[in-house]
Formats: sequence, structure tokens, C-alpha cells
Amino acid sequence: MTFTSSKILLISLFLAVSSVVHAANVPSYNDALQKFFSDSANKGKSPFTPEEHKLMKNSADALSKQLPNPGLKVGEPAPDFNLPNAMGKPVALSNMLKQGPVVMVFYRGAWCPFCNLHLHTLNKALPEFKKYGAQLVTITPQTPDKSAEQLVKDNFPFEVLSDLDSKVMKAYKMHFELSPEIVSLYKKHGLDVEVFNGKGRTELPIPGTFVIDQKGVIRAVHAETDYKQRMEPAAILKALKEIGAK
Repeated sequence: MTFTSSKILLISLFLAVSSVVHAANVPSYNDALQKFFSDSANKGKSPFTPEEHKLMKNSADALSKQLPNPGLKVGEPAPDFNLPNAMGKPVALSNMLKQGPVVMVFYRGAWCPFCNLHLHTLNKALPEFKKYGAQLVTITPQTPDKSAEQLVKDNFPFEVLSDLDSKVMKAYKMHFELSPEIVSLYKKHGLDVEVFNGKGRTELPIPGTFVIDQKGVIRAVHAETDYKQRMEPAAILKALKEIGAK
């Protein structure tokens, strides 16, 4: 069968349109983020003073210099782990990989509005992930009881695991310590990290996402010191498609 140039063009246009339609059906974190900023602007003045904004910016700049390229890289083996879920039951990455690829997300805690935006967006995309046999698992330094509260409140169907000794955050090169000044600032504004992590624990992960194939190899990564930046579901789906899982 011979294809004319016009037929090839029509096929290309059809594939392009199909791709756009498919992408339009995938929830977007960036859309949710823009709505969050718009809603916040409509509420009026920021609760943070100019001096506090400057302190947070200086802290962010220092973290960016400290960890200019966080996270393990594509092609590296994903370190196995065994962490308690919200019910205290141990969950191992190796066992999850027996069922299919894993989308693993590090987040700061239920107190973080940007983490919540991302988790809700991922939850909406979960049916698309499952088409590739993938599971979503999240990792946070918060205690299992706080995770249990979050699961009840948000009705998330995926595992929320607690990295209570920070070993997994460190293994994936995602770990850092909040400065005492930022801890105090957050607490002043009702974001008490120690209430969620436990007294004296003010360490957090760089927010990030790892897509891991069944061989335990990292196939896609998104890790940014800017905690507002997160991996889009569309990018996760692209990685899952490339893995070719069924």
C-alpha cells in the first residue's frame, strides 16, 4: 500500500490532535497551582511580612546552592526500603515492584499546601496510571498517625509511608534540614513541622517524583528545591508509556 503525502499529513494531524485530546483529559498540577495563587490573591494581603518573605527567599537560595542537583538520576537503581504505612504496616518497594512499575512521590507533609495540591492532582490521575499497571506510593517524614488523619480527611486510596529516621530520603538524595529561623517562622504561621514529624525532627525531603520500572531502575525523575514545582501527571504517564508496562 502506498501513502501519498496528503495521506501522511492527515495521519500526522490525527495523531497530533489525538495527543492533545488525551493530554487535555489528564489533570494538571500547574493548573491547580495557578488557581491556588489566584484564589490567594483574591483573599487579599499575604499573611507574611516583607521581611519574612525575604527570609524564606534567602533560605530557598541557600538550599538551592546546597543541593543544586538533588535526587538520584535516571538509569540508577532505586534503593529498596521497608517503611510503615498509615496503619503501621511495613511496606517494601521490592514487593510493590512485583505488581508493576511504581510512581514514588516524596512530600513534606499534610501541613504543606503545595504538597496537598500535588497529591490531589495525582489522585485524579490515578486511573490513568493504573492503565499501565503502575502503583502510586508517597513518602513523608510525618508520623503514621498524621498520615492516617490525612487519609481520612482526603480519602486517598494510595499508600502514605513514613520515613521516620530519614534513611530513605537520604538514600534518594532528597534530605535536608530546615533552619531554626524557618522552623520558627512556619510555627508562627501555624505550620508546626514538629507536630507532624515528632519533637526535634525538622528534616524534610526535597519534593520529588521517581518513576521506577519493575527491574528497580529509575526511569524518570523530577526533584526541585523550589517546593512549588512538582512533576506533572502527563510527564509521569509519558514515562510509564516508555516503560511499556501493561
